[in-house]
Amino acid sequence: MSFFDDGDETAQRPASRAPRPPQRPQPRRPQQATGSLPLDQHTLMVRRRIAAGVGVVLLIVIILLVNGCLKGQKTQALKDYNHEVSTLAQRFDEHVARPLFSALTGASSKSALNVEVQVDQLRVQAQDLASRAKKLSAPGEMSGAQDNLLLTFNLRSEAVTKVAALVPTALGGQGKQAITQIAGDMEIFLASDVVYSQRVAPLIQQALDSGGVTGLTTAPSRSLANLGWLEPTTVEGRITGQSANTPSKEATSGTHGTSLAGVSVGANTLAPEPTLNHVSGGGNPTFTVNVENGGESAETNVKVNVVVTAGGQQFKASHAIEKAEPGKSVSVDIPVNGVPLGAAAKVEVNIEKVPGETDTENNKGIFLAVFAK
Repeated sequence: MSFFDDGDETAQRPASRAPRPPQRPQPRRPQQATGSLPLDQHTLMVRRRIAAGVGVVLLIVIILLVNGCLKGQKTQALKDYNHEVSTLAQRFDEHVARPLFSALTGASSKSALNVEVQVDQLRVQAQDLASRAKKLSAPGEMSGAQDNLLLTFNLRSEAVTKVAALVPTALGGQGKQAITQIAGDMEIFLASDVVYSQRVAPLIQQALDSGGVTGLTTAPSRSLANLGWLEPTTVEGRITGQSANTPSKEATSGTHGTSLAGVSVGANTLAPEPTLNHVSGGGNPTFTVNVENGGESAETNVKVNVVVTAGGQQFKASHAIEKAEPGKSVSVDIPVNGVPLGAAAKVEVNIEKVPGETDTENNKGIFLAVFAK
């Protein structure tokens, strides 16, 4: 029995597996509520909306900044154009027109060659200014003003060119015909002044007002010294210093005599010495001399002289009045160029004696003045 018992024990092989380690339970995910977005997705949507709002605000700010810059550039362009036009206009008046009429006044008493050279140089300057006007960068709002500006300077360049071509003849043997043509060409200067004053300057001001620019003015410009240059007889008298008519050398019957009734420069009426007159208008004043014929006969070729002494120099100009009727007054404009500004000046005005005149004390006047801009 024990034999079998041992055999049974030997035959039996009990299982000897090692015990498995206990498994940690996996955490259970919370179940999503039906119909609601996940928490992370909702946050993302909020952030996207905020970013979109910030982007819109930044876009508006950028648009406003760009518009502000464009508006500032536009305003500055309008200001720059007004300044450039004013500069060109003033340069023509000061460096072309005034020297031109100064050269023509009393030209026959000067060196003909010097006058011709000077006027030809002014022609070159006039053409250069017309070319500069063409190169101006005009804003769109100034297109009308620019077109009229070009017309203004082209007319002025044409006028100076024609006058320059006639000067040699005017100072030569056929002076009378050339002088008549010069008087005709002066109408071109007048036309340019009308275009500038009635079209260029108003259109510039209109564009400035539309652009919100206030407080700026456009410089005035006047190329024609005065309307007397439109009359052939006046032009002849100014260039030659003599009247177109042959003066009478013999006194007619009756009393004869002229007198100085007054002198003015623009709106400034000069008071005789010792009063010191302060005269504005620059260093190229035009003296308006009022001459009265106190005699019983008409006087012809009455010559009026103006001498300005300032800074140790004398500046002279003359004009011959074609005819002064008895008992009436006649005014004559006499431009004098180059008078120093700010310096004490003595102005002597003298009406030359006419045939048969015996008393000349009232033919002259002395004035003290300081000329300023």
